[in-house]
Amino acid sequence: MSQLRMSRIFAVLLITSALSAQSSLAQTPARDPSARLREVLPADVAQRVLSRIADARARQLPAAALENRALKFAAKGVDPKSIERSVDEQADRMGLARAALASGRASTPSGDEIEAGAEAMRKGVDGPSVSLIAKSASSGRSLTVPLFVISSLTDHGLTANQAVQRVLARLKARASDSDLESMPRDLPAQAQAGQANRPSSTGRDFGQSHKPATAGRPAGAGPPPGVPGNAGKKSNPGQSHRPPPG
Repeated sequence: MSQLRMSRIFAVLLITSALSAQSSLAQTPARDPSARLREVLPADVAQRVLSRIADARARQLPAAALENRALKFAAKGVDPKSIERSVDEQADRMGLARAALASGRASTPSGDEIEAGAEAMRKGVDGPSVSLIAKSASSGRSLTVPLFVISSLTDHGLTANQAVQRVLARLKARASDSDLESMPRDLPAQAQAGQANRPSSTGRDFGQSHKPATAGRPAGAGPPPGVPGNAGKKSNPGQSHRPPPG
């Protein structure tokens, strides 16, 4: 057999092996978040949290965001009861946000928009203000970035009403998402320093605002980067954990 023919056969074998490996990876299912929650939460808490997440999914709310929320806090060592309460409260806010968005425009709000609206409500924005944002935005524009920017502005020291009014003014001026995302950086230094470390309006939730770099993040994306699976260990419900700052 010639050396050229052997080289061709070897090349074909390499390509076939690579394609087979890719096919196997594609057929491997992603790890079920429900199974991960059962690993990192006590059995009774996990059951109630999963039941609440299933209810949110049945109501067409972004259930994956609730799963990610629970996993993120579990990875930070937050007390399981506090995680359960946080998921319950965020699910309630999602329902209110969806209703507020739907009353402001005819189109069905996306999962990202509902999540952003719930986060704004966690920072003190009321339902009528969320509806006003929906009414003021141009037709077809995603409200994900405007709503997340409102949350970010409250983190930088503005009140919820001040943040809403500033974003409304930019929306009426047809500002782009990129322009909106620059707003927290453009605040005066005294505003950024004034209340940047104040607790959220509820005084109970310990989540962080999410400020996407661009609009259109796929709904139901996986857990935030860097969130470990807690090494498969269950949290100890009897152990006291301090919530993370912010």
